[in-house]
Amino acid sequence: MDLEKPPVRPPHPEGCLTVAIRVPVRIVVLVLVVPVRMAWDALTAAGRLLSRTVLRPLGRSLRWLGRALFVLPFVALWRWGVVPAGKALGWLGHVLVVVPARWLYRYALTPLGHGLARVARAIGAALGWLYARVLAPVGRGIAWLLKGAGLLLAAAGAGVFAALAWLGRYLLVVPARWLYAWVLAPVGRALAWLVSALVTGVGAVLYWTARLTVVLPALALWRWVLVPVGRVLAVVARETGEALRHAWRIAGRISRAVGRALATLLRWILVDPVRRLHRTVLVPAGHTVRKHVLRPAAEAARVAGRTVRQALAAARATVRQARADLRRTLLGGPVPPAPVDRREPAGRGTRTLERSTTALTKD
Repeated sequence: MDLEKPPVRPPHPEGCLTVAIRVPVRIVVLVLVVPVRMAWDALTAAGRLLSRTVLRPLGRSLRWLGRALFVLPFVALWRWGVVPAGKALGWLGHVLVVVPARWLYRYALTPLGHGLARVARAIGAALGWLYARVLAPVGRGIAWLLKGAGLLLAAAGAGVFAALAWLGRYLLVVPARWLYAWVLAPVGRALAWLVSALVTGVGAVLYWTARLTVVLPALALWRWVLVPVGRVLAVVARETGEALRHAWRIAGRISRAVGRALATLLRWILVDPVRRLHRTVLVPAGHTVRKHVLRPAAEAARVAGRTVRQALAAARATVRQARADLRRTLLGGPVPPAPVDRREPAGRGTRTLERSTTALTKD
């Protein structure tokens, strides 16, 4: 298994400049980053507390308020105002526009269109007969005459064109070709060679001048100044970034340790005494007050309430009886209800389950 493992590459060797820069940069960056990280952690905790206790309830309240002030009124307006108005306008438009337009199209425009179509078909048939019987034969005759005249004119034109072409060839083309081949072409080649040689010389001079005055100094500056400085700056930047990451991680641990220490100190100073006071003093005192003060007071209040309710009930019954006696004295007693004949036998002849009182089975 060990033979199958990939070989471990040795770490990249670091120079003395990297080692000399790393320690002071990390110390300086750690001193600068620790307050920033502690402030960042404090702001983060405060932001979370503010979001949990203020911003979220405020957002929920604003959302409910916006829904109550904007969404629900607009929904009610749309549902109970715009939609019925739109339906009413649609019905009114259908009655006032669509139905009259449909009636006009069906009973006025359609018959008129049919009549115009018949008239147009009759006019088209007449024009077709005129074209087939009159215009077409006349046109064919005129075309035959024009074709004959065109043939004559074409023959004459061909002869004239051939004569002019022969004259143009021997009077213009042949002299121009000789002039181009024996005069203009040699002169153009000579001018082109002269211009090419001049441009080549001027370009070579400018090339060597620019190389000696610009390129070689810039190359030397790049090779012997900018590259070493850039390497040093790259090492400094890399080590600064590593120091920042390392310092941020260490500052986080320091910030957490300080936060835990402050939380522990706050718990020792405030929370534990308050909890101990609540557990050892307030809870027994509350139990004592509840047992010796509140419960007897509640029992006395219940007894007093029960006595008051009984007294009030007796007073109401007395008042009700006095009012009934006064009404009976002034207006007389109540009228007894009239007997109702339910068609049932009375007395001993009442129908029961044990015996019958019908006419056939009477005892």
